[in-house]
Amino acid sequence: MGDMPGISVAKQKVDNVWDKTKTKTKAAIEFSHQAERLGQYAPDQENDTTGSTQAVEAKFITAQDPVIVTADGGRLPAVPVEEAIKLNELRDIVDDRDPAEKVPIKSEPREAKDGTIHGVRPNTRSSKAESSQDAPLGSATPPSRTNPLFPPLPMYGPPTLMRRVHVLLFRISSSILSLCFLLVIILGAAFTSIPLAANHIWMRLTFRSPDKRRPFYHEEQRRRKVRKMAERTWKKQKNEASDGHVNGEDGQKTNFDFVPLEGGPDSIPCDVRYYARRVGLDCEIFDVQTEDGFIIELWHLYNPREYKRTDSAKRSPHAPEVFPEDFVANGSANGASGSQYRDGDKKYPVLMIHGLLQSAGAYCTNDDDSLAFFLAKSGYDVWLGNNRCGFKPRHNLLDYSDPRMWAWNIRQMGVMDLPALVSRVLSETGFPKLGLICHSQGTTQTFVALAKEQRPELGEKISVFCALAPAAYSGPLIGKMYFKFMRVISPGMFRAFFGMHAFIPIMMTMHSILPPRFYGAMGYRVFAFLFNWTDDRWERDLRDRMFQFAPVYVSAESMRWWLGRECFAKQKCILATREEKTMEDKEDEQEDQELQRSSEENSDASDSDNDEDEKSLQQSRQEERREKDDTAQAGPVFPNHQLGKLQPRDKSRARFAWYGPKTPPFALWVCGADDLVDGRRLLRRFERNREPYVDIVHSKVIEGYEHLDVIWAMDAIEKVGKEVREVIWRTADAESRKICRVPRGCDEVRDFYVRKDKRSSATRAVDASAGEWDKKAAEQVGGGGGEGDRDLEREVEEGEEKINASVDE
Repeated sequence: MGDMPGISVAKQKVDNVWDKTKTKTKAAIEFSHQAERLGQYAPDQENDTTGSTQAVEAKFITAQDPVIVTADGGRLPAVPVEEAIKLNELRDIVDDRDPAEKVPIKSEPREAKDGTIHGVRPNTRSSKAESSQDAPLGSATPPSRTNPLFPPLPMYGPPTLMRRVHVLLFRISSSILSLCFLLVIILGAAFTSIPLAANHIWMRLTFRSPDKRRPFYHEEQRRRKVRKMAERTWKKQKNEASDGHVNGEDGQKTNFDFVPLEGGPDSIPCDVRYYARRVGLDCEIFDVQTEDGFIIELWHLYNPREYKRTDSAKRSPHAPEVFPEDFVANGSANGASGSQYRDGDKKYPVLMIHGLLQSAGAYCTNDDDSLAFFLAKSGYDVWLGNNRCGFKPRHNLLDYSDPRMWAWNIRQMGVMDLPALVSRVLSETGFPKLGLICHSQGTTQTFVALAKEQRPELGEKISVFCALAPAAYSGPLIGKMYFKFMRVISPGMFRAFFGMHAFIPIMMTMHSILPPRFYGAMGYRVFAFLFNWTDDRWERDLRDRMFQFAPVYVSAESMRWWLGRECFAKQKCILATREEKTMEDKEDEQEDQELQRSSEENSDASDSDNDEDEKSLQQSRQEERREKDDTAQAGPVFPNHQLGKLQPRDKSRARFAWYGPKTPPFALWVCGADDLVDGRRLLRRFERNREPYVDIVHSKVIEGYEHLDVIWAMDAIEKVGKEVREVIWRTADAESRKICRVPRGCDEVRDFYVRKDKRSSATRAVDASAGEWDKKAAEQVGGGGGEGDRDLEREVEEGEEKINASVDE
């Protein structure tokens, strides 16, 4: 009887072990099923070529983005959070791992005024998770209701017979219906061009030139003459150089630092390197792997006279992790740029991100007036980032036909593509931060990535965010008939029309088979019809180039996010709902009324008292109101010689703010005639101090500018480029400036940005001279591209002299 307690204890231990074994066995079976469900292929579909593609772990990039790691170390795109948690919890049981020992992931949900919770909230099952923003990975759960801005993406498992049939049906339906949609757009563009064509024909018949109505007509004629002469000179005296004279693209005395390597008649290829070589630069391509396995391209501009092209093996993809340990030191010693320039002569890195349906080549089509070439020649280390798929859809595991290759939208571009590009640039240059320049959709993915609930830590790697035509709020164009059509159809019907792969891929087929000039002309007409653009401010002889880098492959899901019934087209904002916008409008109206009453009271007091202080206060308030007026200040204003006034950081507004304290300073250039996006509304958000942690170091509205004029207008370098160049240098950190050469045009900069307790808020400037010659723009454009320091007439004379001398010989 004395042995009975011992026997009972032993039996209980055996039962516990048996229960644990049964639980572990059950977990192992469930883990196997889940691993197969989230893997690339089913076990019976794998072979020696594919290797083992079963899921072994879900790696949380952010609290909302768990990517799948396969048995062979490959990466698959993000899956729903609950599926990832299930996989990890089952593996914890199988491997006897304690979930509490996992590295926590920082998750800060964002609360909106209308009660919407953006991002992932800690699981209510865990009191520890509730009290901490750094909840364990397994505790991250989706919000209780679908996020109205970023609804969940479809989930596709390994290819089965049913899935193949499903995909095939969608591909057949979408190829037919999307082609019909495209034909309607082309016919619409052709039909609306008839009155314009008729008007042109009539003017020709009456011996008038329709081109004379263009604002920069005479300058276009001068440049055309110079370009023709340069082509003839290049043909006659190719590669001949003596006494600092190079018979390059312009047939002129050329800046010795930038010797053209290409010339002659423009063949208009879709090749950034070709255009870089025409202005004395060159380009190399780096392949970058994102954290979810996509391979994207990063183009690096350099001066071949001072930089040795990197070996192709060093330009291959790195591991998918971003910002590896000691990336600054390693980049400085071994990076492509970091190892080639000594301290004091380094170039500050700049990353440029393109807009919707474009590639980074959009920054490289205007010869020396191209923003990328201008900054490179000014002394910056310029890198051009391309988003996923682009011209060459690539993934480390998936192929084009797999729908998982295309299950992404703007959020994945922001939290995956952008950090991968920033990380690679910093790893190759050895700098802790870089200047970021984005246009249109590029600004959207950055605005999204930096939000509190997304990837705010990225802001610590960016010295300034320069937003050109910032796309945060929609413009009136979203109400056009063909956009409304996309908004009214259901998600299922959207996929039937446009598929679950690339969006209207026949556009890329047309790009590859049509002659470049015909394709460029057709591309302009179609996009002008869609987006209300004109080429009035562009150099028309270069227009066909501009459309060689568009469109590119984008996912149908991405276009559904922009134009479908659930997201941007419905909310008309990337980070706020319609309800929240309405609430903000009412707040603005109340503030304006209070300010007006206060101004009237001060005016009465001033009249009765004649108090000089009161007068000054009244004048100051009136000036503030004028600065915030969208139509104030007719004429060019360039506020880049001051960083702006300081405002207290109103922490009470931080609760509903989009951004937190890690956000870099912003600089914004808004197009005044932009129907695609509403940049003024975004400026108002910052001016009303709704973002207490965002410093605005530059703010400008260019009246008359359309969406693409900020990068393609003939006077864009004067109105945008030179200010961007200066803003980047003003905001670079002191240690980086010590080891860098001073960019051209920045020698007189003294007022450098330093983050302070008070918020910097640059006064909004309004430049109303677009489409006409203000003095500075006339001088810059009249002197050719880039700095505007060329004598075009003298270049023509020299070219003619050389050609005549060659003929005489």
